[in-house]
Order: sequence, then C-alpha cells, then structure tokens
Amino acid sequence: MKQTFDTLVVGAGYAGAVTARALAEKGRRVLVLERRDHVAGNAYDRPDQAGILIHQYGPHIFHTNDKRVFDWLSRFTQWRDYRHRVIANIPDDRGGRMTYPVPFNLTSLETAFGMEEGKRLGDKLIAAYGPEKKVTILELRQNADPEIAALADYVYEHVFVHYTMKQWGQKPEEIDPATTARVPVFLSRDDRYFQDAYQGMPLEGYTPMFQRMLAHPNITVELGCDALERLDVSGDTLRVDGEPFAGPVVYTGQADELFRFRFGPLPYRTLNFQFETLPRDDFQGYGTVNYTVDREYTRITEFKHLTGQVLPGKTTIVKEYSKAYGGILGEIPYYAIINPANRALYDRYRGLAEHFGNLHLLGRLAEYQYYNMDAIAARALDLAERL
Repeated sequence: MKQTFDTLVVGAGYAGAVTARALAEKGRRVLVLERRDHVAGNAYDRPDQAGILIHQYGPHIFHTNDKRVFDWLSRFTQWRDYRHRVIANIPDDRGGRMTYPVPFNLTSLETAFGMEEGKRLGDKLIAAYGPEKKVTILELRQNADPEIAALADYVYEHVFVHYTMKQWGQKPEEIDPATTARVPVFLSRDDRYFQDAYQGMPLEGYTPMFQRMLAHPNITVELGCDALERLDVSGDTLRVDGEPFAGPVVYTGQADELFRFRFGPLPYRTLNFQFETLPRDDFQGYGTVNYTVDREYTRITEFKHLTGQVLPGKTTIVKEYSKAYGGILGEIPYYAIINPANRALYDRYRGLAEHFGNLHLLGRLAEYQYYNMDAIAARALDLAERL
C-alpha cells in the first residue's frame, strides 16, 4: 500500500470522488476503496429493464449558487437545463384531490382558497412582508392578524406536519420547533423548488460524470471492497493492510461503524423505494409529487421528467417510504437524526478520529450531518486544498 499509494480515500460518492480527483491533480497517488460495485454513491443512476434512466437511491437534483463547484463539476459533464418543480397532492373537502406547488406560494394560495380569496390573502401577505420574500411559518404565526396566523396553521397542517411525521417517524409534539420555523411561504409565482443560479441534471447521467472524474492516472478505484477489512483504527497508529500508514486517509462512511460501534450506533432514517414501470408516456406530469397528508409514501418521482429522456409508451416511477434505520443487511443510512443526544454521541466518535492526525472524516455519514451535493463537493475541494 504505502509503496504504491500515498493517499487513501474510502468511498466513491461526492465526498470521496471529488477529493480523490482534486488530490490526484496535485500529484497525489490515490487509492479509492468503494464497498458497492459502482461509483457515484447515492447519486448512482442506471438504465432499468425498460431502458429508462433511474436514480437507484432516490432522486438527485443538482442546484447551487457556488460557481466554483459548478465550474469544477462541469469539467466532467455537460448539463441538461432542468428546473425542478414539485407539487403537493392532498385530499380536498369535496372528496376529491387537489394539487398545488410547494413550497407554498401565491399560486398555491389561489388553488387552496379559491382565486378571489387566495388573491386577497396574497395581497395581504405582500403588504405585510413585501414581494418575492420567503416567510416562515413561525413568522406568520407571530403576526397579530388572525387571518395570517390561520394561514400559517393551514400550511403547517396540509404541507408540513404529516409529511414530516412520515419522513422522520415523529409525532407533531416531537418535531423540532426550529424545523417548523424554517418552512416557508414564498410570496411569489416562481414555482421552482430551488432558486439557485445554477441548476440542472448531468446530460448523460451522474454515473458517467463520476466515471470521468475518477479516470485519472493517479487514481486507482477498487469496487466491491470493504475498506474496514483493511483499515485499522483500533490502536494508537492508523494501519492499512496491517502496516502503519502515515499518508492522508479520507473516510466518507459511517463514523460509528469505523470504530466498530464502540459507544453504540448512531440513529438514522432509511428509505425504501418501490419502482414501477407503467405502459404510458407520462404518469404525473412532474418530476416529483409530494403526498403530504394521506399516503404511506412521502412522494412519487417520475424519472423521465428529470432526465428529459424520450421513450414513448413507458415510464418508470418510484414511491418513497421512510422508516427507522435498523442496521440490517441491505438497509442504507440516509439521514442523520440530529438532536443534542445524538450530536453528543457523534462527538465521541469524532474525538476518536481526531486522535489520528492523518484521518479526515468527510461527508453526510462521516460527519453525521445533512449536506446538499454542492455543499459536500465544496467541502471536498477545500479539504483537498488543505491536504
């Protein structure tokens, strides 16, 4: 190991692949160990049996205001101009269903309350807060006007609370008030889910982008390799393949697993995906539809809307179910459950890692933190620069 490589990266998702490429371009000889049989991490995409390009681990929509990250990734892909739009699908009071954009905006108001009443409420909100503003539920609830406070309650009930209960497995009283406070009403008719300056989908898919990123003479990738069988952090010195290793080790997996769950497992939420290929051109008209109230699944994604793929007569959708992560074979930890107790537990694992001056924890799992794709790419570039 130490005769052939001077840097070890564990994981070939955003954190690992961006770090590996940036270091390789600075002359580092990098070994990337990936447990799965493919690169790209949870952004991995592939054609299904119907020939439709799917995101195996759930939909990934790239968006950023960070020009440095966008330009860096653009070296490895062209982009399809795609602006993500999401609608909520909820039961109405007449026994049917209605849909409106989320985040809840001026168009949503008119759909939920009728054109005339919705416009009146929208005008009242704009007069109070100004146009094109994102106003949180907490701000609306604190408004002395009872109509505005009632609107906040409506958005909380129909858009936020039941969806969050499904996503996180919590009762309303258990949901962090700080999370509620961030849910916005957007005083605009801009129905894009994101307003970032740079948005799109890799033209050929995420997997080819990662393959190009890792195609460098200074990078060797080993797939289907469990790095924890080769990486030993049980003693005072970090060892790889049984020998002391002094070069940088960038670890992007679970911090608790790295240290053999010494202090107990960190809690996560996981997701189950139910894929269906249907004999029709189009299923729902949007990339993503959120079921915020009355379905067991949280959302349905239809991939052809994301990728722009033209394939007449068939489409593939995925229904997404959230549940507690149990650590059993086949389950994937997706979301850290961040609260004071869990953060304190993670800090104990981070303390173990800091004992090794050459061990760097990077990414959602390794840092027990939620990051968008652009944010973790930025952190990877920063780490590579420091190294």
